[in-house]
Amino acid sequence: MNLQELTAFAHAGLVDELNLISMEGGIYLLEARVRGVAYPLNDLNGKTLHLRSVEHARDLLHALPKVPFNLVHAVVHDEMCGLHTVDEQPLSVPIAFQDRKSTRLNSSHPLDL
Repeated sequence: MNLQELTAFAHAGLVDELNLISMEGGIYLLEARVRGVAYPLNDLNGKTLHLRSVEHARDLLHALPKVPFNLVHAVVHDEMCGLHTVDEQPLSVPIAFQDRKSTRLNSSHPLDL
């Protein structure tokens, strides 16, 4: 799925959640869950899109309507060689779709500034 397709699905209300997956080496991958199925976000050439940070993801997704957005840390045991399978779920933390600074700047309430 590319950004244009993700945007269309999100505006149609079909996106269940977005997961920003933190990989070793400071790489983030974006996964969209549409009707329970996970789709990685790809560039226009069909290659997995690598993001630099949470802020990079927020900038990329600014035109989407708000959907549940999670930061998911990959399980290190999955990346280690020679270890047996561990029944451990990745750590998933809900994060704000917009950063607090831009939310405050867009607010009309004087106490929010």
